[in-house]
Amino acid sequence: MTRVDAARLLSTFLDLVRIDSPTGSEAACASYCAEALQAAGCTVRFDDSAAATGSDTGNLIAILPGTVPSTLGLSAHMDCVEPCRGVVPRVSEGLIVSAGETVLGADDKVGLAAAIEVLRCLAESGEDGPTVKAIFTVQEEIGLHGAKQLSVADSACDLCLVLDADGTPGGIVVGAPTHYTFAAEFTGRAAHAGLEPERGISAIRMAVDAISHMELGKLDSATTANVGSIRSDGATNVVAARCELTGECRSLDRERVEAVRDEMDAALKSAADEHGGSVEVVWTREYEGFSAPADDTAVQLVSAACEDVGLTPRLYTTGGGSDANVLSAMGVHTLALACGMSGVHGTGEHLAVADMEALAALVLAVARRMASGGVA
Repeated sequence: MTRVDAARLLSTFLDLVRIDSPTGSEAACASYCAEALQAAGCTVRFDDSAAATGSDTGNLIAILPGTVPSTLGLSAHMDCVEPCRGVVPRVSEGLIVSAGETVLGADDKVGLAAAIEVLRCLAESGEDGPTVKAIFTVQEEIGLHGAKQLSVADSACDLCLVLDADGTPGGIVVGAPTHYTFAAEFTGRAAHAGLEPERGISAIRMAVDAISHMELGKLDSATTANVGSIRSDGATNVVAARCELTGECRSLDRERVEAVRDEMDAALKSAADEHGGSVEVVWTREYEGFSAPADDTAVQLVSAACEDVGLTPRLYTTGGGSDANVLSAMGVHTLALACGMSGVHGTGEHLAVADMEALAALVLAVARRMASGGVA
């Protein structure tokens, strides 16, 4: 039985993090992945999402045909947060870090590397297995834009594992929130702040009043709300006629997030009314939440695969979103897996080599269990 090639996996990961791939400029990373997957025997294509996202490449879809009637999807994203250019990885005592003033890029190049290694192992083994589909997306970091452009056909599979969660392998994300954002523009009336301020209507005051009537922070164990920015470009001697405000709310409870959204919306509109101004509010549902019970067939299969490779399965929910939210909303049976990355989105990001190996071994074990009839 073929095992994960630890040296090859590490080499692939180090190659990937050395490739600059900030959001919108994923083409070089995509080219590397496409070449590796084609060499492993996959058919590889790019979708036409670039026209919608503005990236220099589309999402990468690679398929390795199987011998049993089921399909395993492996999803990871190709973009990294800044600063991610000129990454110099350093391996010391089993830990991979960035040697410079950049992120490491483990988010999400550990997912890419693990998926590529699993496909290589399955292609080399000659053993029975499911069809495996790699779904490598663009522009995940700024709003899951690549995943939102996936076609039903390209996302279709019996089980999709999104390799994009922090924490040590064995962690299985079984729930993520529904997420709303808002952009509000208050309009008041300008006036000279020194001569006749009483003739003005301050848009900034409306925004501040709205914020003061919002419940923000962690509202309960499943729900959060936040105001992210307030902006008004004007002189100190002018009562501000315009002010822009942005914020969000998210919850694992679908009804709760709708209630919080309504409360925040009411606070925005009430503040404008009380001060004699107006406000335009645009709400956007960034993504739907998802949840899977402990007795879900996919959860049970992945939990059993954890035990196959000596990992202790841990089921947990998260307050963040990922491509798993989008795929799940499309009707795909989806779970996200902890990949070993830590300190993501900062220059202290790091990854244990052993965790990357464990992730690849776990995904390979899932494929083998599916070959035995799991998640039909």
